[in-house]
Amino acid sequence: MPETRSGGQEPEEFDAAEHSLGELVDEAKDGVKRLVGLELQLAKLELSRDVQKMAMGAGLAMGAAVLGHMFLILVAITIGLGIMALGLAPWLSFLIVTAAYLLLAGLIGFLGLRQFRKRQGFPRTSATIAESMALFRGGGRSSGS
Repeated sequence: MPETRSGGQEPEEFDAAEHSLGELVDEAKDGVKRLVGLELQLAKLELSRDVQKMAMGAGLAMGAAVLGHMFLILVAITIGLGIMALGLAPWLSFLIVTAAYLLLAGLIGFLGLRQFRKRQGFPRTSATIAESMALFRGGGRSSGS
């Protein structure tokens, strides 16, 4: 088979009238096998490209998280020193900052927990699986048909 510019293969000329039914079935089977193999190869290439991009994104996100954490530490120290400059004792200044961060963490944790409790699971997927199982078991036609 001659190759195309992209590396694929040109379709072969095939005259079905010159071949028996067994040969036609074999040819179709080989074509499907080749098609599935090429689709799998394409999927592997696309997946490896996406995995590389995801790894790069995760690394960059981790770097941003580390720098963000350092920023929060420096902000906490700056706020503590600012409160201390107002005349409060150093321990009280940093206790106020610590309590503020603790309240903020509690609020964020509460909001996150509330979001987890709002989850719905997979209602449409469960419904379609149940419908498909009923069809396979001979339970009748689907309501959508």
